Order: sequence, then C-alpha cells, then structure tokens
Amino acid sequence: MSVEFQLLGEVRAWVGGVEVGLGHARQRCVLAALLAEPNRRQGLDVLVDRVWGDRPPRQARSTLYGYLYRLRQAFADVTGVVIDRTQAGYVLPVDEDVVDLHRFRGLLRRSRGEEDRVARASVEEALGLWRGPALSGLGGAWAEAVRRGLAQERWQAVLHRNDVVLRLGRHGEVLAELSAMAEENPLDERLAGQLIVALHRSGRQADALHHYQVVRRRLAEELGADPGPDLRELHQLVLAGEVSVREERAVAAPTPRELPAVPRLFVGRADQLARIDKALAPSGGASPMSAVVGPAGSGKTSLALHWAHRAVERFPDGQLHADLRGFDPTGPPVSPSVVMGRFLTALGVPAASVPTEVEAQTALYRSVVAGRRLLVVLDNARDTDQVLPLLPGSGTCAVLITSRHRLIGLAATHGMPTVELDVLSDAEARELLAGHVGAQRMHEEPDAVAALLEWCAGLPLAVAVIGARAAAYPDFPLDALVAELHEADGLDLPGATELSASLRAVFAASYRVLPPPVARAFALLGAAPGPDTSSAAAAELLGESTPRARQLLGHLENWHLVRQHVPGRYRMHDLVRLYAAERARDDHRAELEAGLRRVVLHYARTGLAAEGVLYPYEDPSALGESVPADPGFAGEADALTWLASEYGCLSAAQELAARHGWGAVVWQLAWSLDTFQRRQGLIDDQLAVWRVAMEAAERADDDAARALTSWRFGSALARGADLAGASRHLHRALELSRAAGDPSGRASAHQSLAWVHEQRGDDKSALDHATRALTILRTLGVEMREAHALNQAGWYAAKLHDLPLARAHCGAALDLARRHGDLDAQARTRDSLGYIAHLAGDHDEAITHYEQALAGFHEVGALYDYADTLERLADTHTAAGHHDRATAALRRAVSLFLSQHRIPDAHRVAARLEDA
Repeated sequence: MSVEFQLLGEVRAWVGGVEVGLGHARQRCVLAALLAEPNRRQGLDVLVDRVWGDRPPRQARSTLYGYLYRLRQAFADVTGVVIDRTQAGYVLPVDEDVVDLHRFRGLLRRSRGEEDRVARASVEEALGLWRGPALSGLGGAWAEAVRRGLAQERWQAVLHRNDVVLRLGRHGEVLAELSAMAEENPLDERLAGQLIVALHRSGRQADALHHYQVVRRRLAEELGADPGPDLRELHQLVLAGEVSVREERAVAAPTPRELPAVPRLFVGRADQLARIDKALAPSGGASPMSAVVGPAGSGKTSLALHWAHRAVERFPDGQLHADLRGFDPTGPPVSPSVVMGRFLTALGVPAASVPTEVEAQTALYRSVVAGRRLLVVLDNARDTDQVLPLLPGSGTCAVLITSRHRLIGLAATHGMPTVELDVLSDAEARELLAGHVGAQRMHEEPDAVAALLEWCAGLPLAVAVIGARAAAYPDFPLDALVAELHEADGLDLPGATELSASLRAVFAASYRVLPPPVARAFALLGAAPGPDTSSAAAAELLGESTPRARQLLGHLENWHLVRQHVPGRYRMHDLVRLYAAERARDDHRAELEAGLRRVVLHYARTGLAAEGVLYPYEDPSALGESVPADPGFAGEADALTWLASEYGCLSAAQELAARHGWGAVVWQLAWSLDTFQRRQGLIDDQLAVWRVAMEAAERADDDAARALTSWRFGSALARGADLAGASRHLHRALELSRAAGDPSGRASAHQSLAWVHEQRGDDKSALDHATRALTILRTLGVEMREAHALNQAGWYAAKLHDLPLARAHCGAALDLARRHGDLDAQARTRDSLGYIAHLAGDHDEAITHYEQALAGFHEVGALYDYADTLERLADTHTAAGHHDRATAALRRAVSLFLSQHRIPDAHRVAARLEDA
C-alpha cells in the first residue's frame, strides 16, 4: 500500500489513500519530530524537549512511551513503516519521497540543475505541496522554530520560482503577483530586483525606477542602510536599458565568499589533505563533515584553508567561515547564535528577520542552506556544543572544523571523521623554513639550520616565527639566532608542557631583536585588559600619542605579533599574549601599573562620556568630576557603537581596577555600562559589575559610593527577580542618601523601590514611592528626571485605575520628553499611555501608542523594554479580537525574554500561548 506523510500544513498520514488517525497534537508532534529528520535517531530526551519544551510533565517519559506505542499501532499493518528503538534513540526509516517536506526539498534541489522550462514545473510542483503553515496545530518552541524556518524556506522557493519565470521571459505572468508580494515584503531586495526586472520588461521603465527609489527610502528609514550592490547595479542597468544582458546578477541569491586568504607558505600534509577529501566527498545523506584537531600552533587553520581554497569549485553556492575563538584566553568563545546571525545575513536573510533564540535560528539556517552546495568552515571550535547548532542539515553542504579538542561527541553522534594533525616531518619543516629564509642561506649554514629546526620541533608556528625573524635580518648569521634560542627559558603553558620550552624560545627570539620602543609596546599590550585593544586605548597604555601608538602597532603587525581583526582594533594570538604578559612583568614592571592605570582611566573617562550621551540627566556625586562638555560622540548611535565594541574591555578594566584597589574608577566603569546593559537586557552582567563596584565602595569606606552602588545593585537584583535582596539594598541606599543630604539619591532609591513593590503586586506602595520621588525631583530643576518620575507615577496611578491622574502625569511626561528629543523616554511614556488607553477600552489608541513605543525602543536598542511592551500589545490585540496578532506578539516576547535570560517571564508567556 502507498504511504504518504504530510508536514507542510496539518500533520497527516495516508495509507492507500485513506487517512490514518494520528491522535492529539502532542502525539502528532512525536511523529513530526521523527519525520522532520527521517532515518536519523532521536534520543528520548530530544523527543521530550520537542514535545513539551522546557516544561515537561512529571511523567514525560512514560507519556512519550504511550504516544510511541499508539503510533506504532496506527501503522502496524503498513509494510516499511516501523518506529525502531535503538540504544541511540528512536528512528522512523522511510523513503524521503513519501514525506512532503523532503519531496519539496528534493524537487527544489533537482530544479537547480534543470533547464528552466523543466525547472519551473519542478518548483511549482514543490510549492503545490504546501497546504498551509507547516506543522499546523502543533504548539511549543520546537514546532514554532521549525515552522518559522520552513516558512523562510518556502519564501526562498517562491523567489527561486520568480527567477526561473523571469529567465523564461514570462514576466507578464508574474507581474501582478510580484507587485503584491513587494507590498507585503518591502525590504526584500531580491524580490525588489525581480519586480524591477518585470516592470522594465513590460515597458514600464519609469515604474521600475520609481520602485527602486521607494525601496531605497524604506531601507534608509527603517534600517539605516543603502541598497546592496546587486540592486544598485540593477538600477544602473535599467537606466541604461541593458537589463536583458546582465539581470541575472540582480535576482540571484547571495553567494557568500568568506574564506580568508590562503596562507602563502604551506608544505606537506598530503595524507591529511587526502583524508579530508574522502571525508567531505559529496553525500546523499547528512552533511559530510570532518574536523582537523591538534595542539596550538600545529597549523590546523592553514591546513583547513588550503584544502578549502583547493576545493572551492565543488561549492558554487558559496563558502561560509567563522572563527569561533574557542581558546581565546581573554574572553569567552563566540556563541553559536552570533555566528548563525552573521551566516543568515550573508545568505540573504534580512537582519530584521533573524530570530533571537538559537533553536529558531538553527531551523531557519538549515532551511536556507537546504539544497545549496555550500562549504562551512568553523575554525577554533571550543567543543561539540559550540559546533552542533551550526551544522547544516543538507547533504549538499560540507563542514570543516578545526579545534584543539578531539570533539569526540561529534565523532560519536554524527560519525564525524577527525584528522589528527601532528608536528611537521623534518623534511616538511625544512621546506617551510626555506620558504622564509631562502634555499641558498639554508645551504650555507647547515649546522645552524639543523639547530633551529631542532628547537622548533616541527611546530609550524615556531618555524614561521623563527623564519620571519631570520628573514627580517638577511645579513645576520643564523648562528646568532641559535645562540639566542639556547639562552632562553621555557614558556610555561598550562596543559601544554610539551610545547613550553620551544614556544618561549621562539617568542623570545623575536622579542629580543625588537627595537626597545616596539619591545615595550609588545610587552605592555600583552597585559592590556579585554579581548583586544583599540589604537586609542593602546596610546593610553603606552603613554604615547595615537599616531605614535599606531606606528608601534604597525611594527608589531609586520612581525606578525599582533593583527587587526577589524580596522583599528588589535589582537594577539593567545600564546603570543601569554609570553608578552610575562615580558611586561619581568622587563617593564616599573611602568606596567602606570600604563594599566592610564588605560583603565581611559575606559572610565570615555565610558562615562558615552553613558552621558545615553542618559545625561543624572550625575551622582560619587562619580567625581563631571564628564567633559564635548564627549566626542556624535550621538546615541555613536555612543552605543563604542560601548558595544569596547564592552569586553570595559568589563575587564573594571575587574583589573578592583584587583588593584583603584577606588572610584571601579564604580565609574559600572556606571558607564549601566544604560547599555539595561537596554540590552544584560541582567547577569549588570549584577556582576555592580557587585564588584559595591564591594569596592565598602573597601573604600565611601558613603556616597555606598549609596550609589547599593541603589544600582538593588535595581539590578530587582530585574533579576531577587526582590528581597533588592529591597534590602535599596532601603540601605535610601538611608545613606538621607544621611548624606542627597535628595537626588533619595529620589532614585524611591523610584527603584516603586518598581520592587510593583513586582510584589503592591501597586499602592509603588505609587507612594513614585510620588515621593516626583515631589523631590520637582525641586531639583532637571526636567527629564521629572519626566521619568511623572511617567512612573502615571503608570502606577493607571494600575490603581485612577485614569485621569495617570493621563495627566504621562501627558506631561511626554511633553517634556518631546521637548528634550529623548526617544527612550518618549517610548517609555508611549508604553504607559498605551496601557492607560487599554484600561479605558480604547483599543485602537492603545495599539497606536504601543506600536510607537516599540519603534522608539527599537531605535535606541532597548530590548528589555521592547519585550515588556510586546506582551502588553498582545493583551490589547486579544481584547480587540485580533488573536493572530496577539499570538505573534507573544511568541516574539518569549524569544526576547529567553535571549535576556528572563526565564520566569518566558515561562509565563509561553503558558499563555499554550492556553490560547
């Protein structure tokens, strides 16, 4: 009997043309989970997670066994449909052609190699398999993530169909549909290009040019971006009347070419290259993958890039590359979410359409790459967990990973072959050194060459550094370099003792020949706080002008001791940095502390200036001198960009200042980060920096600092849902401010206590504290602080259903915020006015206020507030009968709560979705 499974719509199954009863939604979710990845084993914990998410019932496993039993019974008489149980989990082995999802993908893959007339039929057959949103009727985070990813996959198929139709010259058949699609998706540049081509071919050149201008304005207004190069080129072609010649570039999907340059010198490794060739040969099943593993400095990245460039023709749809920084000693590994976000934008997904939660990103990523012949290179992976979300699901994609770890987890779960990379053979090391110093010099000093190679011990990094040092001084005898190596001590690297002696000798040989100012710069940079260093920070660290610092950094770049990973920001390899820090402690101890103090003060001074741009209305006395009138930032966007790029450095600088007992700078750095962390929803980070600041204030015996840090730490605790701790610290801040005669501090503490009482459900006490704050602030003459207090008091008045008072307070707050051009304050007040309108039953007005608030929060990067407003907008949509809009808003709120680690909020809203 014929069998058919359907996932592109409601989950259904048919046997011999008769529908099979699959039971309730969660039981159908089990079948969908097995069919979404057919012939791949699914562990019991994985199935539980996909059915119930992070809120499984107490007897989840027993319940799941029941679902699996009933599904087995439903297909008991069907040959070839058996849910097998193995040690690794459950698997449903079926021909992928009987599952509409995989037939859809197969038709699309086939269409890309077909002549256009045949391809059109294949694509339209694929699109005809859709009967509605995928996995209709199934709830939960997994189903939603898959549904969102498949919706994007279907959208890409529609765009592919449009390309084919346009190549066939049948623009008239799709012109009306393209116009309607463009109305609904105004920021999709690929779609815009297709419509422009169709309009031009229809003799409507003016309309084609007009649509380009419409898209250009929308991109500028909503994203602050210009059209991409393909759309700009298409515009020029339309102006020249040459679209028929070169239009394909304008409508084609992006083809990423992200591979870094191949290393100039590469020797040997023939066996390893052959093993990678075999491992990454085309596969009809899961993505072929391989990992190159070995110790630091063994040339893993060089080997991977050499193979990738050699095989580039096998991957015509592009190559993606990411340095995962798995072993960076100064910062955490790059999160899979960050990498996937960048990959998705490189693959043509608009940045605004990239989900925030990892599971949804993974589903979308795998959907976008499905059927594409792509190479994904993941360099410097920390462990299996960092890599797993980045693996494509399509057998047309290949993955090459490098890591110091063996990644046994991937080898066990995915059968991934690994290529062990050892040191170079004597012949290979000799060939590599000859590439640096030349064959003639090698021939003239055979004994010195032998000694150098012995010290390098076949480590490519060591050979490269020695070779670069020797090549820089072609007239020096190699014996002099050998003598320096013999005089050096070992480099004590934790966990890599077998490499220690050689590496310290290699780095010492390079360090000792640096001119004294360059050697000093190298050493001090090794001790700089943070994962990297800007040229401005380097100047402060070194006590030099910025141009002179750039010159010194340029010398170090030439010696390959630092590199610019982005323009103006310098990073050392982790092993090089360890050696440089040793040299700073041993050779420059007298000036090390002074240099570190200068750079920490630079971060504090500039950070306070950035914070002053974001929130210029408060200047606690504990911070010391006021920020200069001209902070050097063009506006909020400039300040936010600086804070984002220096975020790791600011945190590291605060830790360094605390270790050295540098008093006020510790809480100055915490204040510098405060608004940025609040807007981004970085609650854990905010708690950490204010805890450090509060401890520093206690050691300094500074009451003003104690008041400030108790207030901000208490506020952070409140955001982290520790209301008891928050109340304790905030009351302490209130008492300290009262004792010091600091009305501004008292007002701040009252405002934070109001929020704590609100979280406890005591809106009357919340209004009392807010009113006290407002009374104080009206005497201080700082209008925007009064505006915030008015808004807060208006909010609590609304919660107590005193709507006239609420409108009066919030209306006055909005007037002040508008007068000062404060977008953040306007958005907050719009949120309050939306709530007031909602309580009054004016749903249209409430929705308008909420949408304006969301636009403002988006503009200033206030993700924390954005999430709260989304939930309130959903309440109003529900009250107005807009159930689909309410559901969409709640789902987006859950995603944001999860990304901000606001787990109780995420659970609460997810429960609302389940009950809807």
